[in-house]
Formats: sequence, C-alpha cells, structure tokens
Amino acid sequence: MKKGLIIKMSSMGDIIHTLPALTDAKKALGDIQFDWVVEPGFAEIPKWHTAVNQVICAPFRQWRKTPFETIKSGGGREFIHQLRSSSYDIVIDAQGLVKSALVCLMSKGPKCGLDKESARESIASYAYQHKFFVAKNQHAVERVRQLFAKALSYVLPLTSPDYGINRSLFNSHAYGEKSILFLHGTTWITKHWPERYWQKLGALVSQAGYQVLLPWGNEREKARAQEITTFSRQQGLVEPIILPKLSLGALTALIASAKGVVAVDTGLGHIAAAMAVPTVSLYGPTDPGLTGAYGPNQLHLRSNFPCSPCMGKECKKGNHFEITPPCFEPLSPESVWQTLVKLMQP
Repeated sequence: MKKGLIIKMSSMGDIIHTLPALTDAKKALGDIQFDWVVEPGFAEIPKWHTAVNQVICAPFRQWRKTPFETIKSGGGREFIHQLRSSSYDIVIDAQGLVKSALVCLMSKGPKCGLDKESARESIASYAYQHKFFVAKNQHAVERVRQLFAKALSYVLPLTSPDYGINRSLFNSHAYGEKSILFLHGTTWITKHWPERYWQKLGALVSQAGYQVLLPWGNEREKARAQEITTFSRQQGLVEPIILPKLSLGALTALIASAKGVVAVDTGLGHIAAAMAVPTVSLYGPTDPGLTGAYGPNQLHLRSNFPCSPCMGKECKKGNHFEITPPCFEPLSPESVWQTLVKLMQP
C-alpha cells in the first residue's frame, strides 16, 4: 500500500478544504493511506476521513508562545522523532508556508509542493524536490485537488468536491427537524454580523415556527447568544436554545442534523459546507471567492459596500455609520431569512 504524508497544520477552514483531495486520491489510486501533520486544536478533523491513518500533532502556536518551556520539555524533539519514524512514498506540503516547508524538509520521502508562483510564501518552494504550478485565482478546494492530482499523477476528476467525511463517527445531537443553527462566532471583529441583526433574525426564525440553536465557544459569544435569546423573550416568541459548550465532534453532529445554518465567515461554516447542510454565509470585509464555504447547498451573501472586501481586521469607517461594520448594513435579517428559506426548499 502506498503511504503518503500531508502537511496542512491550520486553520480549520484550510484543513477542511484539503479533505476532497484525499477523496480524489483514494478513488484514483485505491491503495493509499495518509498520515497528516496538524496543529493539536484541529487534530480531530483529519480523522474524519477514511484515507487518514495517523495524525501527527505539531503545536507550533504553543511553541512560539513558550519557546523556553518547549526546549526544556523536549517537545520539539518528540515531534521530530514521531515525524521521522516513518518513510513515505510521497510527502505533500499542502500549505505552502515557511513553517510547513520546514516540516516537509524534516520528513522522510520525496517532497512535493507548490512552486514559487503558486505558494502563499514563495520561499517555501525551495524545500520541495517536485514543484507544481497551480493558479491562484480559484477556490482553495480546487487548488489543493489540483496539487494532489499533479503530485500523485492521476487525472483530476471533473466531479464536485467530495469531503469524504465518515458520518458514522458522529452521534446524533438533533433538536428536531426544524432546527436552525446560528454560527455567530468568528475571529476578526470586522467579520461579525451586527448583534441587532442576529436578534431580529432570531425573531423571524421563531415566528416561522423554527427552533434557533446558539452554540458558543467563549464568554463573548455566550453573551451574544444570551442577548439574542432575551430579544425573542421580550417579543413573546419561542426562545432560542443556548447550547452547552460542545466539542468539535458534537458540534459537527449538530450541524449535520440541522435544517439550515446561518454563518459568518468562520471555520464552522466550512463544516456546514462539508456536510452539505443548507447554509447562508455572510461576508462583509472578506471575499468568499477563494476561501469561502464551498459545496452543495451553499449561498454567499456579499456586501456591495464600496470598500468591501477590504480584508481588514479593523474597520476605519465604522464610527461614521449606524451599523458597525457598515459593510454589513445591506445584508438585512429579512434578506438573510428569505434566502435561507428558499435554500431549504426541496
């Protein structure tokens, strides 16, 4: 059996974007299995695919925060030992960064990756024995699929991406057949849809007879969930359910069983896409064209604001508008709900 190593360490969306390439390789070659180098926080995701054998954790973020403790504990040496304990038929750096290229150099096997015109950090290409051009002006899912096809020498299938997630790994967490999940948490402050819009959307969903579910991952997200719930209560409507803090696997099971999802630009939105759940994703300062949620039953609502997409983590115009960030003003709760209703129809 052919054995490969994938290097794609972060982020959540990038890791999920890599899964369809594994499905392509498995269908084309049959007898191939992969090990995968990934940050510990995302180690669960590669295991969802049947073509993945072993996950090797590389806590680069932790090492950068506590370099002296890392040296003292020997964490880096343990990682290198695990990485070099196997020889691979092929090593594919699917990330194209300097840090992933360094991991690639330490591994055992023919090293493949993007050439200097294609990699996110061009200097990374010097680490590879076999370099491939993949055009940048296309979605990340298709770029990784093309890289794998070229590196492993098979014809790229023309089919839609198949994320190959083994759904039997997830226990059912359904809250009924009419549950709508709000994925309201994200990283940049500029990617947050206005809280008052979430409140109004929650009321619209409740009025239509659906049950709103609100996950959260930190105290700020929990407080937002409570504000959305309070607004529905004041309107005399069925209150959204604030979920307990869930593991990634439990939340993925919940996403898979939902009737529909509304998401901002967040990693969990990519899980909804991978599960083919009807999802409306909201984009203000970012562009979904290259890295947006990708798959069946997905619709992107993009801002038509003059400065969007600015790709900025801070909004320089927010103080002059009632809605912050102002690029989300055209994406009203009414338009979002109407779009999701159409998407959920058979």
